[in-house]
Amino acid sequence: MDTVKVNQSLLKAVTSGQTQQVIQRLNEGCDVSVTDEEGRSPLMIAVQHNQLEIVKELLVFGADVNQRDNTQLTPFICAAANGFDEILNEILQSGRAELASVNRFGGTALLPSSEKGYLRTVQLCLTAGVPVDHVNRLGWSALLEAVILGNSGFLYQDVIRELVQHQANVAQVDGTGKNALMYAKETADEGLLAILEKKEVEAPIFKEVRAYLNNGDLQKALTILDAQDQTDLEVLYYLGYTHQRLKEFKTAITYYEKGWKKDQQFAFYIGNSYRMMGEIDKALQTYDHAIKTDQSFFYRYHKSNFLRELGRHEAAVKLMDDLLGDYPERVDFYFHKANSLRSLNRHQEAAEAMEQAIQLSPENPLFSEHLAQSLQLVKN
Repeated sequence: MDTVKVNQSLLKAVTSGQTQQVIQRLNEGCDVSVTDEEGRSPLMIAVQHNQLEIVKELLVFGADVNQRDNTQLTPFICAAANGFDEILNEILQSGRAELASVNRFGGTALLPSSEKGYLRTVQLCLTAGVPVDHVNRLGWSALLEAVILGNSGFLYQDVIRELVQHQANVAQVDGTGKNALMYAKETADEGLLAILEKKEVEAPIFKEVRAYLNNGDLQKALTILDAQDQTDLEVLYYLGYTHQRLKEFKTAITYYEKGWKKDQQFAFYIGNSYRMMGEIDKALQTYDHAIKTDQSFFYRYHKSNFLRELGRHEAAVKLMDDLLGDYPERVDFYFHKANSLRSLNRHQEAAEAMEQAIQLSPENPLFSEHLAQSLQLVKN
């Protein structure tokens, strides 16, 4: 028997989403830890393709949720970074996830999910015991990421509320000496400030709705919400979010579209819904529409995140250049630009981007390490 060929057949079956073929290959004794040229295990590939049933089968056969690919990413952190809550829950339920493990940027599973506003993922990570105050190599905790990279809307307030209720350190400062409260004061958003200062007086209805949502009692949450004034923006947000959790995406979008007529933040929720549906073009179009009327970094940055997830690095680099034109002091933007350039094998340009980051933050070893790696790739 050609063991290599047989093991490769498992990777092929996972990539094509053929669940029965995967089961057959596993029963035939295929190596569940076999990797492709990118160092991806069958479990990593299944996670990246959001293949819940295949993930379940691989876990039964002992797949390693902490196995790293060539970029040092694990299936556990990958699931969280993409907001694949059902898969993340299966991985956590296996009891095998290294909760304090980090990606190559020094971030736990909690950090990218907080950054991107994946509320359910954040809740699962916190409940499982992922460290709430861990700081990544950019100098940010999950709370700082949610405040700095969020838009202080309903969704991000929910993320931040969860972090604060799990005792996130509001006084923790980043490399610039600023903490979450200082950044929040720049937004002048009273609701966000109240959450961070632990002075929030929660409306009883929404407190009850959040409790049901946290417990997975989605129909009970809907019963309450359906009885409320559906011109209220917060009601529309929770109606959309609850239907989104139920995978009733078209209904969720209907509520979100009503909210978008009055508040720009709802464009983000619509874009996320299309993303979850696999309607990639509609998700990107939603971001583009929002960018036309919102001159802040928020939609451009999160569109660039999405483009990187899709492997569309050329477009991501152009968007980062646009952002850096408006925010030339943002070292994280240079860092993201450099990573996309490396993915495109444009290593000299990646090195130049890292040099810019080093000028702004010379004490951060992350940038020096990545500069050295890019320069070595230029030589090769």
